[in-house]
Amino acid sequence: MLYERWLQIARSFPREMALRDLTSNRQWTFQELERAAETPGGESASIAFPTGVSGEFVLTVLRAWRAGQVVCPMESDQHTPEIKSGLPPEIVHLKMTSGTTATPRFVAFTASQLAADAENIVATMGLRPDWPNLGVISLAHSYGFSNLILPLLLHGIPLALAGAPLPEIVLRAAASEGEITLAAVPALWRTWHHADAIPRNVRLTISAGAPLPVSLEQSIFAARGLKVHNFYGSSECGGIAYDASACARRDDSCVGAPMRNVDLAVGDGGCLEVRSRAVGQTYWPEPSPALSDGVFRTNDLAEISYGQVYFRGRAGDQINVAGRKVSPESIEKVLVAHPGVRECVIFGVPSSDAQRGDTIVACVSANTSVSGEALKQFLLAQLPAWQVPREWWLVESLFANHRGKLSRAEWRKRYLEKK
Repeated sequence: MLYERWLQIARSFPREMALRDLTSNRQWTFQELERAAETPGGESASIAFPTGVSGEFVLTVLRAWRAGQVVCPMESDQHTPEIKSGLPPEIVHLKMTSGTTATPRFVAFTASQLAADAENIVATMGLRPDWPNLGVISLAHSYGFSNLILPLLLHGIPLALAGAPLPEIVLRAAASEGEITLAAVPALWRTWHHADAIPRNVRLTISAGAPLPVSLEQSIFAARGLKVHNFYGSSECGGIAYDASACARRDDSCVGAPMRNVDLAVGDGGCLEVRSRAVGQTYWPEPSPALSDGVFRTNDLAEISYGQVYFRGRAGDQINVAGRKVSPESIEKVLVAHPGVRECVIFGVPSSDAQRGDTIVACVSANTSVSGEALKQFLLAQLPAWQVPREWWLVESLFANHRGKLSRAEWRKRYLEKK
């Protein structure tokens, strides 16, 4: 289904520019991209793992679609996972979650679910072929794949890959195009704003991956008259809500209105439930009731008022660090292996920098000779830096609750009260 749709697009606009890789100085029309994808390129395996931010990522996806491979995008610094057989035959795409447990966890998608997400994004955001996407974000992340790769291949929205988000590179890349669409994350918008490096020819601006601070949105709007649109989504279901308004928001908690063809409701416990044709098929290899039958039951506490969605916090323990999620248990498992640690509990607290999401805190009962800095270095040798706690609270002992368990919520409350 996906490759057939791509062929329709490629043959409808054969001589139009489809893809530019500004790092390698290569470019392809839709016709040239179709021909390049027909050349052999590692289709013998059952799963393809596209990586990087280059034209080769796009070609790997197309070759996989043509050969009937499952696509599993990967960051350049990630180890290729061992995926055992047993995937349902209708699955064509896997998104790896951010956990660090020994067994990777994936979100599995059918072709129609991927296509539905792209359709919702193009329709809601108003992506246009005459406003090419300037690609500066990860293509492997759910956000980049859905906003850049799928609109190119399924809707004919051209893509120019800048290679890196440095201000001078972004300005140079934008200058090679006419009017453009630019999707990024809050940290990049802040950097470009302070460096006066937001391209003058940008016509549509999108921010996702972490909540866009209203103060930054208002500052950019005041300086440039440019509206940065907040986009809220999830790996499990694609786009959820989008702020399509023409003026800067006034409320940080407002994440926008539901995406086209997406139905939202507040379920039990005040958590948001997402229903759409874009919701993933299942978690794999272990299914969960949170993702089934076209419904994604999030851990996000929300309120829906007058057609707008308001984010009110998280019911679950997952920690959101600048749009990337990590389970506290995965950090605890590594930390407790240190010989000087008796017990530990990990939790997230709101960061003073809103664009970072949460700050990871480690509450540790350890030998008196052990310092927070030593524990930090121990974790840095085994975990990605973004998963290492920024705050360390060394206590004499960690008491259990009436059920004999350490309560993450109770220790989080104690930590906030002592600050």
